[in-house]
Amino acid sequence: MADAAPGALAGRQTRPARIFYGWWIVAAGAALQALQAALLGQAYGAYVVLLRSEFGWSTTMLSAASSLREAESGILGPVHGTLLDRFGPRRVASAGVVILGLGFMLFSRVQEPWQFYAAFLVMAVGASMCGFLTAAFSAVHWFERRRATAISLASAGFAVGGMCVPLTVLALESLGWRTTALLSGALVIAAGLPLAQLYRHHPHELGLEPDGVPPAPVRRAPGEPQPPPARRDFTLGEAVRTPAFWLISLGHASALFVVVAMSVHLVSHLRESQGYTLGQASSVVMALTFTFMVGNLTGGFLGDRVNKRALLVTCMAMHCTGLLLLSHAVNPWMVGGFVVIHGLAWGWRGPQMTAIRADYFGRAAFGKIMGVSNMVILSGTILGPLIAGFAYDRTGNYRLGFDILAFIALAGSVFFLLARRPAPLPSRSP
Repeated sequence: MADAAPGALAGRQTRPARIFYGWWIVAAGAALQALQAALLGQAYGAYVVLLRSEFGWSTTMLSAASSLREAESGILGPVHGTLLDRFGPRRVASAGVVILGLGFMLFSRVQEPWQFYAAFLVMAVGASMCGFLTAAFSAVHWFERRRATAISLASAGFAVGGMCVPLTVLALESLGWRTTALLSGALVIAAGLPLAQLYRHHPHELGLEPDGVPPAPVRRAPGEPQPPPARRDFTLGEAVRTPAFWLISLGHASALFVVVAMSVHLVSHLRESQGYTLGQASSVVMALTFTFMVGNLTGGFLGDRVNKRALLVTCMAMHCTGLLLLSHAVNPWMVGGFVVIHGLAWGWRGPQMTAIRADYFGRAAFGKIMGVSNMVILSGTILGPLIAGFAYDRTGNYRLGFDILAFIALAGSVFFLLARRPAPLPSRSP
């Protein structure tokens, strides 16, 4: 028996290493992001066109619905973060999938504006609970050295979903928006619930370590002094007392002024200012989200190897440049320039804004910190679409609104430039 053990161990060591379970969690988060983007987030611009045609509702009103949906997600951010810290991502995401699916079904029955707003509020709760914050929360807890890469892969699902928007548009044109919404709700529940079951809260639940690698033993020479006490993670109260928390939140909000406004108004702008058909406009959306996906995947690699704050400053300047190109476009090349510059900035920036918070404040209260930060971020998700929609209703085009949003994005560069890492906290005495 003693002779057999080494052989058995050697045989075990020659087997291929299993895939680290954290990557399955990342894949689940990406798939849930793809569902949301394909059926709602990136497809909402097409819904705007059809709803405005059927009911005669104003662009400002339809923009307000999107803003209201985002506002609820932001207002409930602290609750969402607390639920994640307490119950873990699997339970939160499962509840969110069911609520989102039911919201789609309610949306398919609306006749009056109040019903429209109510359905979107329900979808907001569900989309938030099974959305990006839950995926990012899981990636932060399961990864440390490859944190930006994990977050970027999880959020890449949003790009994959965006590339599927032409399929949603095809369904909208052939089946009508009501049937499409009803089927979307059924699909969210049928596909989303199994995906949500893949989530786990901490690696130690499966006897694993972050990144799947145990920490290296610390070796000291004889007589070498003990290392200083380990730095501890920030609590929520400690984080909000740092300038970095507010500057990162304001920079994040500045970015979402642009991103959310584009998700609502890009299709309308291309149709009415550039003369594109609905199908051509959806193809631009697909190209934009493909570029976002390329930026997202390479952004994770960059974020794990370069200064995240410098990358964020660069991306906000790119958002400004891309939006100005779109606002003043007189030919397809300028629209193409917007797609490349804005799409890469969007992809590069996204993983860094989440990863930099974990780098600065740690994992212990990450859910609460992100939840409270979302209350600041919601200013961008609410006001971005409203600024563009109000400018359109007043002037008949999006140029003024897009120009304002471009310079708000430029201000975001300043916020990130000033957002320096807070001084580390010493560990508490035992």
